[in-house]
Amino acid sequence: MGVYKLDKLMDETRRLATEYRRSTGSTLPVSAELAKFDAISLLGLRSLEEPESGVDALRDTEQGVERIQIKGRVIFDPKKTGQRVGQLNFDANWDVVLLVMMDENYQSTAIYSISKSQLLKVLAEQQDGKNNSRGALSVKKFQAIAEQVWSCS
Repeated sequence: MGVYKLDKLMDETRRLATEYRRSTGSTLPVSAELAKFDAISLLGLRSLEEPESGVDALRDTEQGVERIQIKGRVIFDPKKTGQRVGQLNFDANWDVVLLVMMDENYQSTAIYSISKSQLLKVLAEQQDGKNNSRGALSVKKFQAIAEQVWSCS
């Protein structure tokens, strides 16, 4: 193991990403890793021993092992609408997708969960067809159809 503990490195990553955005107006592409770290830590999930496309974590249930895809979204301006969840890999072997919401300081504020089958049903019901072939959803729509499984409050 390295000199630094992972939780300390993630805290420093949040601090640096926040300062970078304040200084430059641009964002560092760290939200996906922070989202994975937070979801695993906060929900007691297991990390993968071997990388698997479209699967970021595992959860043991009474029915067996659940494969989880994790997405993260930083909300810099809550008044801004139209923010989207990252592209979902529907060809991968996952059961549940988690959306980790973060504030402008890259601190997790909420985690939402929806099963792959529920999500596919919702996407099939939507008839606009614009982005749904790739599984793109707005953050608001995802929050409306998913269950909130963790909150910082």
